[in-house]
Amino acid sequence: MTAARQRRERWGRRAETIAAAWLLLKGYRILARRVRTSRGEIDIIARKGRLLVFVEVKARRDLDDADAALHPAARRRVARASEPLFARYGSGCDGTRFDAVIVRPWRRPVHLVDAWRGDDHGW
Repeated sequence: MTAARQRRERWGRRAETIAAAWLLLKGYRILARRVRTSRGEIDIIARKGRLLVFVEVKARRDLDDADAALHPAARRRVARASEPLFARYGSGCDGTRFDAVIVRPWRRPVHLVDAWRGDDHGW
């Protein structure tokens, strides 16, 4: 692995930790982080009340870059990866939601609530 790739990997892991802390401060309960399925990876699985929330974390320098990184293929990947996880984490939940947390250097994280719908992408 190149040094640049290692730096990006470390920054991504830190961003996920920052995002999880931000969600905790907002009253979410973190159920799991970096969950891999045969269909992809979910950065954070959280719960707020009776809602199961699948969270995609993007570490970018600005909001425009983060928005571009949340392109339709990325949203479909997260939606597909989440499908088998409801059975494991959704006990007692009334529904699911897809959120995103954008982490930028030296800025407050931006939490995009209900950033997209899983059924918009083939569910």
